[in-house]
Amino acid sequence: MTDTLGGRHGPAEATTQPGPAAQGGDGARARLRAERARRAGELDRRLARLVGAEPDVALVAVGSHGREELTPGGDVDLVLLHRDRPDVAALADRVWYPIWDSGLRLDHSVRTPAQARAVAREDLKAVLGLISARHVAGDPDLTREVRETVLADWRSDARRRLPELREMTRARWRDSGELAFLLEPDLKESRGGLRDVHAIQAVAAAWIAPAPSARVKDAYALLLDVRHALHETTGRAADRLVLQEQGAVAEALGLLDAEVLLRTVVEAARSVTFAVDHMWRAVDRFCSPSGRPVRRPLADGVVEHDSEVVLARGADPRDPTLVLRAAAAAAQAGLPLAISTVERLARETSPMPVPWPAEARDALVTLLGAGSPAIGVWEALDQVGLIERLLPDWERVRNRPQRNPVHTFTVDRHLVETATRAAAHTRDVARPDLLLVGALLHDIGKGWPGDHSKTGAVMARDLGERLGFADGDVRVLEAVVRHHLLLPETATRRDLDDPVTIETVAETVGDSVVLETLAALAVADGQATGPAAWGPWKAGLVAELTRRVAAVLAGAPPPVAPEPTPEQLALARHGGGSVRVVGSRITVVAPDRPGLLWQAAGVLALHRLAVRGARTVSWGQGAEGPTALLEFMAVPEYGSGPDPAALEVDLRRVLAGRLDVEKRLERRARSYRPRKGVPVPPPRVTMIDDASATATVVEVRAHDRPGLLWRVGHVLGSFGLQVRAARVETLGAEAVDVFYVVDAEGRPVTDERLRASIRAGVLDAVR
Repeated sequence: MTDTLGGRHGPAEATTQPGPAAQGGDGARARLRAERARRAGELDRRLARLVGAEPDVALVAVGSHGREELTPGGDVDLVLLHRDRPDVAALADRVWYPIWDSGLRLDHSVRTPAQARAVAREDLKAVLGLISARHVAGDPDLTREVRETVLADWRSDARRRLPELREMTRARWRDSGELAFLLEPDLKESRGGLRDVHAIQAVAAAWIAPAPSARVKDAYALLLDVRHALHETTGRAADRLVLQEQGAVAEALGLLDAEVLLRTVVEAARSVTFAVDHMWRAVDRFCSPSGRPVRRPLADGVVEHDSEVVLARGADPRDPTLVLRAAAAAAQAGLPLAISTVERLARETSPMPVPWPAEARDALVTLLGAGSPAIGVWEALDQVGLIERLLPDWERVRNRPQRNPVHTFTVDRHLVETATRAAAHTRDVARPDLLLVGALLHDIGKGWPGDHSKTGAVMARDLGERLGFADGDVRVLEAVVRHHLLLPETATRRDLDDPVTIETVAETVGDSVVLETLAALAVADGQATGPAAWGPWKAGLVAELTRRVAAVLAGAPPPVAPEPTPEQLALARHGGGSVRVVGSRITVVAPDRPGLLWQAAGVLALHRLAVRGARTVSWGQGAEGPTALLEFMAVPEYGSGPDPAALEVDLRRVLAGRLDVEKRLERRARSYRPRKGVPVPPPRVTMIDDASATATVVEVRAHDRPGLLWRVGHVLGSFGLQVRAARVETLGAEAVDVFYVVDAEGRPVTDERLRASIRAGVLDAVR
């Protein structure tokens, strides 16, 4: 029954690029395939001997064994079919017990043909197994009968059953995430994993969509080999490719290292995802037919047909600008590009002239300006190699994993996500085209060694010239890529009240066009990176920095920080303190004194709050001394947050000197058990001399853990230093804390021996 995989529906999609199977490790992968075939053959022969020549029974393999894809940790799924045999229970025991005794994991059932058919009509997992069932032993006519009736029912019930399959698939995606963008993906259940190819096969069996293409089959084989190697190297039936096992799996597959393994898996997963998305669109059209297909023009040579974008009858596919014109029209209409269309363009389109004609450049900007609909269109072009033909440097970042939990996406997908998010800010800048293209290129240097901002700036200059931008515009693109981290890093790691900070940024950006482009890009980049990289705290700091720098560029002096309210000053003058807790924002106003920051941070740690951002400033030198304002953004380490009233009480107690923070934190530290087996980079402590004229700037980068801010502040206080200002940022599991410190006389620390001791002390505290 060759139509089980949808062979009657029509030819599978063509492919214009080699799939993942064309990559390295062919010898190792051939060994794994041979091992699976050997295991399946041996198991089949053993099962045949157990069944013998019994009449009116058939043993059928389903699942991975039915597909002859049994990996070392896979289950053996068997169905014993019979024609009302009264002794079937004894026969089943004769088959099942030897399998259990051998240590294999067995999933089994016993059915008559009528029972198998009835179960398949109601149980989705049962029918998915039976439509790909394989005869192992006994009466082949019995197996054939069940397969034919189950397949016939599957096709006749397709409008009812396929929505069930779609919902089950979506639930699986929600639980397991997207394989291509996970550092520790589930090879089987994640979106783009093995289960999705099984779904494509099931829909093809209903004659609704084509069978898996050659590219998808290659991707599936790659993922299956990775799963086999994972089971083999770990000795466990796990499908999640965790970080500490990726090196061994790469070696088992004959790949260079874990980086190459993950990039190979990403490519395979994206091929599967693209195919399964196309398949579900076909299912939607089948289940909800809209009548006569709509056909309407969208652009020169581009039309909508049956909810997809295709070439018009008179279009010349050799026109090099047609690719981007069709892509822009599809994104603006919120429609997918038909697979046949992108494949034809990949085969027939002439190379784009260099520099690009204005029409092509405008189409690229229009594509990116469509926002999120551009992502699927870009992916379609990428799947057939058109993106690398348009932007040759794209190959260096394509499918490149970030290997950082802060980042949600691979480098190339992050670039596209950033550009599409920047589309929401095009009305905030003078040059929306430079914003969108700059966003698309801002991390292009990550495909090369060294500082990706510097390398990317050189590439952005070359690509800007390639795209046909004017010389002045190319210089803006180069500056935007070179300094795309300037605003968020400065806002979170420097004192915005220090004139040196504002003047340095103003001198670096040079003009308002670059500044407003960088400000919009900072928002889009942070949002596209992931929830740990952007939030209200950082957004507010970046906006304030942008406002102050814009004022300087316009000729005004740097704005001064707002003074405290009269009520806050009154409380501070009388030796008390003002404490306010609103959601995740904690504000403390009190007479300044050594150690105030780290004592307050210690209270937050006692209440199991992880500091995600902090700002402290000090002003005034009256009779009562200076006043300190501390603002924290803190979230619970787990569960719900502490009682705000209890937190406020403890903050007031520490201000009054009635709470021993150190002793309580020491007790908690003794109970802390760091996770084993996950390597983290060593901490780094840097003294930055040119960041302030009035203080010494100490930057601490370390793996975050409870009480980190308190420990660093405690060390600084032990050297008699006062923290004049601080910036704290936590990115995933990494903390970047910056402290503006002065000595007891209020001057920067210049003694080299003391500086070395401070650095060594802080390093000891954060290791």
